[in-house]
Amino acid sequence: MRSEARSTISLVDLARRLPAMIPELPSMAKAVRGLIRTPDAKESIGLVFQDAAAAHPRRTFLRFEGKSLSYRAANVRVNRYAHVLADLGVSRGDVVGILGKNSPETLLIALAVVKLGAAAGMLNHNQRGDVLAHSISLLDSEVLVVSEACGEAMDSLDGPPGSSSVLYYEDLDLLAETAGVDNPEVCKQIQARESAFYIFTSGTTGLPKASRMSHYRWLKSMAGLGSMGVRLRSDDTLYCCLPLYHNNALTVSLSAVLASGATLAVGKQFSASKFWADVELNQATAFTYIGELCRYLLNQPERLGDRHNSVRLVVGNGLRPEIWSEFTTRFGISRVAEFYGASECNIAFVNALNVDRTAGICPLPHAVVEYDEENGSPRRHSDGRLRKVRTGEVGLLLAKVTDRTPFDGYTDAEATDKKLVRDAFDAGDCWFDTGDLVRRQGWSHVAFVDRLGDTFRWKGENVATTEVEGVLLAHPAVENAAVYGVEIPGADGRAGMAAVMLHENETFDGVDVAALLFRRLPSYAVPLFVRIVASLEQTSTFKSRKVELRKEGYDIEDTETLHVLSGRREGYRQSYEGYVDEVVKGALPKG
Repeated sequence: MRSEARSTISLVDLARRLPAMIPELPSMAKAVRGLIRTPDAKESIGLVFQDAAAAHPRRTFLRFEGKSLSYRAANVRVNRYAHVLADLGVSRGDVVGILGKNSPETLLIALAVVKLGAAAGMLNHNQRGDVLAHSISLLDSEVLVVSEACGEAMDSLDGPPGSSSVLYYEDLDLLAETAGVDNPEVCKQIQARESAFYIFTSGTTGLPKASRMSHYRWLKSMAGLGSMGVRLRSDDTLYCCLPLYHNNALTVSLSAVLASGATLAVGKQFSASKFWADVELNQATAFTYIGELCRYLLNQPERLGDRHNSVRLVVGNGLRPEIWSEFTTRFGISRVAEFYGASECNIAFVNALNVDRTAGICPLPHAVVEYDEENGSPRRHSDGRLRKVRTGEVGLLLAKVTDRTPFDGYTDAEATDKKLVRDAFDAGDCWFDTGDLVRRQGWSHVAFVDRLGDTFRWKGENVATTEVEGVLLAHPAVENAAVYGVEIPGADGRAGMAAVMLHENETFDGVDVAALLFRRLPSYAVPLFVRIVASLEQTSTFKSRKVELRKEGYDIEDTETLHVLSGRREGYRQSYEGYVDEVVKGALPKG
């Protein structure tokens, strides 16, 4: 497994960073206290927000396209939304689905929901048709709140969504004009163990799973990632153009801002060419990233003023080790709070000490273990137990499940149980299988290496291969298909590739196949490569055949059978020299 992250971290590496951290030790000590809170405590996201609004009401809480909203004004608007939802029957323990693009309303509605003790189901606005209907059905929501900007997604549904009622943003705003402005009484009664958000994550079943995020886990993220790792100042503005249905926005960014009373600047969407202009417009001193974002910024033409920006700190995950120094040097970034985490994971790592090329440290119980390369599961030895890898080696990351680090799980109990590893080292112990390979660097640090299983990551999104296969099999010319992720040197994650077997006497229509894929899938899930094959095994050894396909990738001798994605309109065309370079530069595929 290729990785250019540092193999190990020494005591010298850590000691070099300590002097710069001395002024921040008091806030980090506060973070440690936050990590030892209990699930029974009457603490919640809504309470943290309204306490912050009471503590510094005039301070700017939210910026969007240069316009500002104070903590006090934001809290008033959140309360109005909460009272409207309560009048519609939303109460403690319910779920409210939210289908909206990045906007102040999307975030404030989510805060209103959690203030009522309900859970905000953050739907992916890129989903369409049956996939979106499936996600909505998992929530079993009391109310579905929909942005007018998501009309296309709603139109893709075959029937009415599975919610008691549907409320559009404009109607909510109209009702909120005459609603109460006081803090909901129930907010002070909510316990940390209760559900706060449902974040959708792709699974190996091919359909999304709704991962439960409790207030407890979010509050621990605020302490560990926000107060200890990111450590914003009260005069900082954190810019986030990642989707609000992502944990990087809803948990990492929001918690870091509330932990310090800073400002959150929300971007509509990421644009490499307009990124720095939006940073300047929103007066940002920090931003949230995924690795692909950093690479696209580096691929932009260099400017004399690249280093002369207001940003001193970045927080995110997936900054490739090989571009780490180039990125921080070119844009004058003094601190990288890289972290490792997942929507459903019960622990997180954060680069609190500002060491280069690491996902950071985690003080909570975890293990990096040997794994079976064929099936991706932890490898058990003759005694039935697992073995940890040595420092510097790559293994499968497991996180121990305890009362202090519970696994919140999914709405699907069977899917929850499949992620647990029992009797790993001792009888009765229980561990969460992250499905990720990491390098054990020492001193409780790790570096992310790769993702196991049928789900791979591309464009900062998880892609379930069976979901893509299902769409390909719906094309009349396709008899069988196998989808997998392939590594592209210089690009983050793995690009989608499909091995397709056609029905007898059928030919491959690249434009028609691409049109079907774009209609049924988010753009990031559409494979970049399609390889026409004579046969595909469907026996019990099919997985090992898929492993062989993945290893061969797009570098095959018979290039006439390989097609590459040019764009939404152009579809797939014959492979040509230089295509991969264009993908790395962000020039293709179009649309």
